[in-house]
Amino acid sequence: MIESDSMRKPTRVSATVAARTFSDLLSRAHYRGEEFLVERGGEPVCLLTPAQPAARLTLGELASLLREIPRPDPDYASDVRRAVRRQGRLPRSPWGR
Repeated sequence: MIESDSMRKPTRVSATVAARTFSDLLSRAHYRGEEFLVERGGEPVCLLTPAQPAARLTLGELASLLREIPRPDPDYASDVRRAVRRQGRLPRSPWGR
C-alpha cells in the first residue's frame, strides 16, 4: 500500500509494493519530483528521491575556483618526471599501433 502523510513528507511505500511498481515510482520521482520512503517490516530502508541536476559553472566561476585551490609543492613536477622514468616503456602493440 502507498500512503502519503502530506505533500512535504515522502510517500511511504512497502518494499513489496516498491518492487512491484518500481518503474512507476521512478517515473513519478523523475517527472513529478515525488519522494518515496521504502520500508521493510515498517522500518525505513531507503529514500527514493529525484536526482539533482549537476552543478554548472561558467568559465569565470571555474577560473575563480582554480585560482583558489592550493598550488602543488615545488618538487611535484620533478617527482612526477621521476615516477614516469621508473615506469619504463610500454610494450609494443601486437596490432602495430
